[in-house]
Amino acid sequence: MTHIDAGAELDPVHPVPLPAPARTTGLTAAEVAQRIARGQVNDVPVRSSRSLGEIVRANVFTRFNAIIGVLWLVMLFVAPIQDSLFGFVILANTGIGIVQEWRAKQTLDSLAVIGEARPTVRRDGAAVEVSTNEIVLDDLIEIGPGDKIVVDGVCAEADGLEVDESLLTGEADPVVKRPGDHVMSGSFVVAGGGAFAATKVGREAYAAQLAEEASRFTLVHSELRSGISTILKYVTWMMLPAAIGLVATQLVVKNNGLKDAVARTVGGIVPMVPEGLVLLTSVAFAIGVIRLGRQQCLVQELPAIEGLARVDTVCLDKTGTLTEGGMDVMELRPLDGVDETYIRKVLGSLGESDPRPNASLQAIIDAYPDSVDWRCVESLPFSSARKYSGATFSEGDGELSTWLLGAPDVLLGADDPALAETVRLNEQGLRVLLLARAARDLDHTKVAEDARATALVVLEQRLRPDAGDTLRYFAEQDVRAKVISGDNAVSVGAVAAKLGLSGTTVDARRLPTEPGEMAEALDEGTVFGRVTPQQKRDMVGALQSRGHTVAMTGDGVNDVLALKDADIGVSMGSGSEATRAVAQIVLLDNSFATLPSVVAEGRRVIGN
Repeated sequence: MTHIDAGAELDPVHPVPLPAPARTTGLTAAEVAQRIARGQVNDVPVRSSRSLGEIVRANVFTRFNAIIGVLWLVMLFVAPIQDSLFGFVILANTGIGIVQEWRAKQTLDSLAVIGEARPTVRRDGAAVEVSTNEIVLDDLIEIGPGDKIVVDGVCAEADGLEVDESLLTGEADPVVKRPGDHVMSGSFVVAGGGAFAATKVGREAYAAQLAEEASRFTLVHSELRSGISTILKYVTWMMLPAAIGLVATQLVVKNNGLKDAVARTVGGIVPMVPEGLVLLTSVAFAIGVIRLGRQQCLVQELPAIEGLARVDTVCLDKTGTLTEGGMDVMELRPLDGVDETYIRKVLGSLGESDPRPNASLQAIIDAYPDSVDWRCVESLPFSSARKYSGATFSEGDGELSTWLLGAPDVLLGADDPALAETVRLNEQGLRVLLLARAARDLDHTKVAEDARATALVVLEQRLRPDAGDTLRYFAEQDVRAKVISGDNAVSVGAVAAKLGLSGTTVDARRLPTEPGEMAEALDEGTVFGRVTPQQKRDMVGALQSRGHTVAMTGDGVNDVLALKDADIGVSMGSGSEATRAVAQIVLLDNSFATLPSVVAEGRRVIGN
């Protein structure tokens, strides 16, 4: 392995590239055993919540317990036990808090086991799945779209590999990785595939704590808890002069003994502490978590129940939230008289060229089987930044041809007649992909220019049956819904209209970049298409700048930044690991219809 001088000043996220590892078969069983014996294992413990000791300390050592505890101890010394019954509210309140958080911890831990990333590593020349804590130094790890990079390493193979390092650098643009480039733990793959050799594992890995920090049990802002804490702070200061006055009155005016005076004083100032309010809040949160758990809704951060009830704007990602993941090819429309049989061969070969197809390409694979006499020479995986994928094939006669498949409004010129047909189909809520033959090589920076349109592939999206009722519920509760999608704006608007969501449709590429102007445009629009991952984050920030409390739903890696910045992040249980890690609420059954129950539960807590 190549070593770098430890004294050199390097960028920790983008260090000097190293020679790509030569071995492609991975480690042998003997080499793995040697590294395990030396302790070179990725043994970083992943905690999805606080430990039991931290839970007990956090619930015992509170301002409320301190006030009531001191008064309780005083009363136990100066009065009969029956006069000290008020102190048992400490046991009830603390017990509820500990049990409630312990139950949440167990649920989180079980979800962490169920949804734990199992990277694919090559050992003895074969690809095997292992848990993250079984990875050893120099392991060769295979990666693809949506995969989180769990340890630091050096890229050994890359096929259009693009990695999002935004959680490390704050820069949303994907970074293209080539053999020899460094990849860092905490980042994730957004396009392409490849493999990398682990160079730092365990606690030595850069940003090794990011995943743990993202999924750890933390407290979001809660107006109920903040309000109670403020009340207790003022009560503490008011109790001191009140206690002095009461003791003086009992000793001087009433001529009572010291014990009797102290007992009467404690009895006088205990009602100043809102014991019922504190206990009721704890009980309400506990009941809320249990009720939502029965509906397959995991609340990772308990105050999120209250938080969602205070939300006035919900940003919805279309794919996976309003629509189901699957699609069906509805129609194939050849252009310029191109033979349909030939187009079917092209589509089948394009499907075979991508080892990790997205939903659109999977629908094409299901509809058009691969043409066995075509050989893929080079491929370009789909990227949300490019909006298209591609491949170069050696046809049966040895002729090379390069094909692109992607968004028509990206691949076609503004005056192309095929665009008008695309718009008409989009207005019907259909998704349209363009198949084009490129005139340039696939690795050319302007490969999409001058491409010849050959066919339109019309796809039908599957709407979630419960999405319409959920949107109507939010409208009745005066919660505005904003649909934010990377798809064509007209198509997204048609889908929203089918679900009963009316309003202005906006192409996000025309949105102003200045936060104030963007916030104004967001207030006026309802459906936004062609939104980039960075724009999603900017849109959440712009809405918050107007005083809105924003919830964001999503399930893809392109939603991570927006979920992290939103007041409440909601992820689908089948979403990417990175998405589930940053969300406060996870819908385990992937049902968007569960959200009204969360809102109702939060409002019940606030109402009580």
